Amino acid sequence: MSLTDLTIAGAQRALRAGETTPLALAEAHLAAIERVNPRLNAFVTLHGERTLEAARAADPRLPLGGIPLGLKDIFCTEGVRTTAGSRILGNFVPPYESTVTAKLRAAGAVSLGKLNLDEFAMGSTNANSMHGPCVNPWSPAGRDLVPGGSSGGSAAAVAARLALGATATDTGGSIRQPAAFCGVAGIKPTYGRCSRWGIVAYASSLDQAGPMARTVEDCALLLHEMAGHDPKDSTSADVAVPDFAAACARSVKGLRIGVPGEYRPEGLSPEIAAVWDQGLDWLREAGAEIVPVSLPHTKHALATYYIVAPAEASSNLARYDGVRFGLRKLHQGGNLNDLYEESRAAGFGQEVQRRILIGTYVLSAGYYDAYYLKAQKLRALIRRDFDEAWRSCDAILAPATPTAAFSLAEQPDDPVTMYLNDVFTITANLAGIPGLALPAGLAAAGLPLGLQLLGRPFEEETLFALGSAMEKAAKFTHKPGIAA
Repeated sequence: MSLTDLTIAGAQRALRAGETTPLALAEAHLAAIERVNPRLNAFVTLHGERTLEAARAADPRLPLGGIPLGLKDIFCTEGVRTTAGSRILGNFVPPYESTVTAKLRAAGAVSLGKLNLDEFAMGSTNANSMHGPCVNPWSPAGRDLVPGGSSGGSAAAVAARLALGATATDTGGSIRQPAAFCGVAGIKPTYGRCSRWGIVAYASSLDQAGPMARTVEDCALLLHEMAGHDPKDSTSADVAVPDFAAACARSVKGLRIGVPGEYRPEGLSPEIAAVWDQGLDWLREAGAEIVPVSLPHTKHALATYYIVAPAEASSNLARYDGVRFGLRKLHQGGNLNDLYEESRAAGFGQEVQRRILIGTYVLSAGYYDAYYLKAQKLRALIRRDFDEAWRSCDAILAPATPTAAFSLAEQPDDPVTMYLNDVFTITANLAGIPGLALPAGLAAAGLPLGLQLLGRPFEEETLFALGSAMEKAAKFTHKPGIAA
């Protein structure tokens, strides 16, 4: 087996048994990146010699000692360019390290470099990036598929064997949707489980960091090191971090799995419906009980999300003004207002500008009550739906995406149509609950199809137990055509 085909758990065993070294692992992945990344555009910045230095110094006795990872380019990394996929940040080099990446480094992980993403994490395709689009490694010859977004670079790198795992963020499905499109696992933890300090903000009440890897157990290993209370983040939850990996071995017998009728709308892809039914059968065979649940306000979730998220983005992105850092544009003789307008017009892409305009509109006098306040009330109702559902079930199984990955060339021009890619994932962000995505099968076209498990707040262990049971039943060992 190639070193790049190892799982994180497998690499840990090999390192501790002396069968390989952190340096050999790092060199194998850097060589794979050199061969494959020009085709995928998953990595946008490589650490180069810093990676090799870290590998030489890595201690395999540490929890992630010597494990090579990729970092979504929205996590600030001290001394290394961080762009959030935007021209307005350009060559910004942070003088500080995000809490999540600092924790991974302290656990012994070796960073390979920064990964592509939709600009400021706004998108479902990874086509909205200053670095150009990332390509799904499952793309057939002559047809480039989207890897999903915004964490498309993270999903593509893990699927293509360019990294054993990767950091990602999920604001409306940006871990689970690309994981499903690329045939890997990924978890959005409970809001507050991982610190947001040092992550470039999109929508502060929705953003949450999480891991991507090729197995559920690997995600559990990564999340254990990423999670924990951070006094620098006022939204960070002061709760204990359990042994997530141990939960992967738990029995799921007797657990009640909810099936929301609202997630089976008219016109749902027959392939998605079939893999959903198959997932329910796997859990039933493992001893779980399948029960119907209702999430009646799901029909309002998309509209609610696309009011709340742009409103918070409008506020968060006001800091990019051409004055303190990042891109600065000003014509000769221009004034301060010209500086703001020209810098932001040149620095922000079309989708980011669209969401800032929507957010500014719904927060403006005369529209705040009609849109933003009403959206917040609906958000509370969506959260209440889940609270009611937990009375009759321990977790919910649903599709992660409405379709398999689609072509970059076939993206709809209508942004609202693109927003529908988030229809199954945004409720978890609005409610602040955890969601685990994992591959469950292949479509007729040979593309991955994914499912997601949703759980009670801070009960990621239940999701890892259920996800591991499904993973064993699915036996998803398929490898994309574009891979190391």
